[in-house]
Amino acid sequence: MAGGGFCRLPNGTVVVALTLTRPADGTGPHGGTGAGPGAPVRVLVHAANRARALTRLRNLGLRAVYLRGNDRPPTPDEVTAVLHHPDGLLWRAAPQAGPAGPSGLAPQSAQSPQAPQSCQELWHPIRALLGPAGYAGPARPAA
Repeated sequence: MAGGGFCRLPNGTVVVALTLTRPADGTGPHGGTGAGPGAPVRVLVHAANRARALTRLRNLGLRAVYLRGNDRPPTPDEVTAVLHHPDGLLWRAAPQAGPAGPSGLAPQSAQSPQAPQSCQELWHPIRALLGPAGYAGPARPAA
């Protein structure tokens, strides 16, 4: 799925931002986001390098996670959010692209004073995306 990128921080670590599809087994029917299973979510990972960031997600059970290119790097607000979280793994529903023209600006008819900008939801810890039990790892055979 398109929509991933990274940025290197001055201390050498990286923040990776990926747009993934929401797993079908999240908490509740919508997990408090208004987006059901299969909806796009934006995931942020803080790690020592890009490979370790992707490994952290794969270890949680998100197997088909790849970073191809740098077309949507994390914004400064996303970097701040993931740096201030103790786990270094956050997600929220991906922002939907509005009606934008070729210049990236909305058409004049869509810019009405009565239509406020939709506020974005808060960031959630990765446990809220994976379900109440989280990912326990692969099942071990009985001894």
